[in-house]
Amino acid sequence: MAAQVAAPKPAASPAAAAKTPATAPATAIPAAGTASTPTTVPAAATSGGGGGAGPTTISLTGTGTSYSKAEGPIDAKFKEKREVVGTYQGIKVWGPIDPPGQLGIWGQDVCIDFDICVADGACIEACPVNVYEWLETPGHPASDKKAFMIREKDCIFCIACENVCPPQAVKIFKKG
Repeated sequence: MAAQVAAPKPAASPAAAAKTPATAPATAIPAAGTASTPTTVPAAATSGGGGGAGPTTISLTGTGTSYSKAEGPIDAKFKEKREVVGTYQGIKVWGPIDPPGQLGIWGQDVCIDFDICVADGACIEACPVNVYEWLETPGHPASDKKAFMIREKDCIFCIACENVCPPQAVKIFKKG
């Protein structure tokens, strides 16, 4: 069974789309608990519209369906307790993960617990520098999309997104 990578919705502007390389391959690693060899995925599937295209080593599909929505807030000390299990478009993913039901915590400085996120969009609306865009996460018990920090490097650490998140799924770590 080959792993598939779900890509975010394409960018609306032709300029942003032109930044997406169409030929460079990326490697996807199957979800935990699946026996399969890594699958090469076209770079177009790993490059979101508009931002930091980078390596993708995890999949959003799998057999992990026995999970329920997690409750917030995000664990502010998760970096001490979890390990990075891969990347998605260059964004770190902290495990455990078992897609599509358990997706872990995403980000290095702008972090969202994808198992807590309910996709209300408050963080996307609050962000003054457009760090986020929607990422489809079909099959996840909390929501079928997540606010993805595709432009994490553009964060100005104002913590507006952290302050408006109803389930408290967001944690911002200021660069020191």
